[in-house]
Amino acid sequence: MEEADVALVGLRGRQGAGTKRVGMFEVILTRRKRFGWRWQVCDQSGKIFADGFERARPSAKYHGERALFFLLSQAYLRNRSAASSED
Repeated sequence: MEEADVALVGLRGRQGAGTKRVGMFEVILTRRKRFGWRWQVCDQSGKIFADGFERARPSAKYHGERALFFLLSQAYLRNRSAASSED
């Protein structure tokens, strides 16, 4: 039997004075019987951006959240550099 934990994180983009919703990402932890834990970072449509496998659940949670943080930080840096180039 497989167990799954899901953590949702929203990403918003800037548009004028307001904000618009860009997407939702989630970290999914799935228990793989006696072998360990699989982690995945997916968007709302199910597209996988990063995945991996760890023996311990805390390690899988750490690596999944680390991958999500990296993904969000790169999106922020990309938006920031695009905004500065418009000036």
